[in-house]
Parts: sequence; C-alpha cells; structure tokens
Amino acid sequence: MISVLFAVLTALTNGAASVLQRRAARTVPDSEAMRLSLIGHLLRRRTWLAGIGLVIVAAVCQAVALATGPIAVVQPIFVIELPATLLMAGFVMRVRLPASLWYAVAAMTLGLALGMVSAAPQGDGAAVRGAVWIPALILTGLFEAALIGTALGVRGNARGALLGLAAACGYALTAALMKDAMARLRGGGGAVALLASWQLYATAAAGVGALFLLQNALQAGMLVAVQPPLTLGDALISVLYGVTLFDERLRTGWWLVPELVALGLITVGSIVLARSPLASGAAPPEPRRLR
Repeated sequence: MISVLFAVLTALTNGAASVLQRRAARTVPDSEAMRLSLIGHLLRRRTWLAGIGLVIVAAVCQAVALATGPIAVVQPIFVIELPATLLMAGFVMRVRLPASLWYAVAAMTLGLALGMVSAAPQGDGAAVRGAVWIPALILTGLFEAALIGTALGVRGNARGALLGLAAACGYALTAALMKDAMARLRGGGGAVALLASWQLYATAAAGVGALFLLQNALQAGMLVAVQPPLTLGDALISVLYGVTLFDERLRTGWWLVPELVALGLITVGSIVLARSPLASGAAPPEPRRLR
C-alpha cells in the first residue's frame, strides 16, 4: 500500500529531524522563548538546518501518503518515528541498547498494530464538502489559544508538554489541509485546481506555525515531556479531522477496548523512549558500547 510506505518514510525522516531540532533548540536562552528571534538563533545552527532539510523531505513523503490513503491511516503511523530514530541512532553509534528501550519499541509497535487493526480506518479520499472547514478552523483556533495561553503561565516541562500538544494540533491541521489540497489535485482539476485552492496556502501557514510551536516546546521542556503529547496528539487529532471532515470511518462498540489498550501501549512506550539518552542525541555510558 503506497500510503503506508510513504507514511513510514515520513515517520523516519520526521523522527530524525525532531532529535536534531531539539539539540539545537536547547542551546537557545530562555529569554528568546515565544519570540521570532528564536528562529534567528536557530538559523545559525547547522544541526537545526539539517533537521529542517529532513522536515522538507518528510513533507513531500507525507503529501504522497495523504494523497493515496485516509488521514486516519497515515497520521497514526507517525507514532513510530521516535522508536525508529532511536534504533537507527543506536546502530550508527554502535551502542548496545538497554532492554527497557527494546520493550518500549515493542510496546509502541504492538500498540500501533493493535490500534490499526481494531479501528480499521476507511475513507474514499474525497475533498471536504461545503463550509465544513469553518467550524473546524474556529474550534481549532480556540483550542490552540487555550493551550498557548496556559503554557505562557507555566514554565519547564509543563510548558513543553502544553506547547507540544499545541504543535501536535498544528501538525494535524497541516495534514488535514494538505490532504484536502491533494484531493483537489486528484479531483480532475489538476495543478490549476491545486494552486487555486486556499487549502494549499493554509497548509504552509499551519506548518510554519506548528514548527514554531514545536521549537518553543523543545526549548522549554525535556523531550520526555514534549514527545508523548506530540506523538499522541498528532495521531488522535488527525483521526478526529478524518472522521469529521473527510467522513472517514472507524470501528466502535467493543472495538474501543483494544483501541484503548493500544493507546496505553503507545503512551507508555513513548514515555520510556523519550527518557532514553539517545533521544537527546547522547550516547549511553561507555560500558554499553559493543565490542
């Protein structure tokens, strides 16, 4: 399935970009938080620029995935970006990964598989109809404003978690807008219909806003505080957009039980992985190195 393949590629590149961006963002003084000058500081760091390069690659892969599959299938697959990145980092750095990390990877993988099989998302990929976007954008704006306003009143990991969830909402909105734009491209109007759609330009605006929120989240708190709301928030809010905007369908009823178990596995795995030294770009202690 093309959408699954490109969703996996998106997750791999996004995961690597997240770690690189965090390493750069943590070097910026607290006084630059929630200011545009934060981006100016980051632009002078090669690590951050490398992360942005990967973000661009991921955006292309994501566009292909969303054009060929339901958003409720594509976005949840992105939960694998953190475990995949840590496994690759361990291989490249030739370090022995602790058992807890492997258990966390297994938990997230099992959670994703269980969730996808239980929910069985389906959709026809049609464009959003009528003025459905209006209430969706209003509610999204109110939710983002509440998260950002609350985040400004706290510091440290609490701020990082709230801004991480705000960034997740921004990325989910970006994906929904991108999918709607790509649906118009495939609807017969071609490139002209795509370039004439407001969704295309809103995708760019939402993506930049989400990126700004993520940089502030990573600058404010540890990855263990930012990653879980970012990972789960993106998946769950994207599914909500899929159901409400694109008429995608999920299994309910007793299927909610395994779906909740899947969420639990993904949550626990995400927290354990985000605590790993590899998640911040650091290697485990020397005794763990392979001979």
